[in-house]
Amino acid sequence: MSNISIQLLLIGLVSGIAGGMFGIGGGAIMIPAMVLVIGLDQKLATGTSVAAQILPIGILAALVYHRNGNLNIKYALIIAVGLIVGNFFGALFANQPFISSELMKKLYGIFVLMIGIRYLLSN
Repeated sequence: MSNISIQLLLIGLVSGIAGGMFGIGGGAIMIPAMVLVIGLDQKLATGTSVAAQILPIGILAALVYHRNGNLNIKYALIIAVGLIVGNFFGALFANQPFISSELMKKLYGIFVLMIGIRYLLSN
């Protein structure tokens, strides 16, 4: 197994653990790891992250949460509809010629920073 394959597998493992624990993974872990550790272009990392999540990767974690009474299926389905539509329009926007990878990095950094500040300041 090549070095990059091992790195990608570890990124997937860490993202999977975080996804199971916190419901995050793609944007919060996979993309920064692919950009900062492996050196992928921001748009390539984003597209790769989206493709990695196409399959029902959360099905086993969802079953565990459901068994423990910590899953609202109706809410999840409503969110899923928004995700499908939102991912489509987000991908269309991000892949416009006037949106550079550098701009994507900056927008992503601002987004993550705003979420982090909000979490730190909430009760």
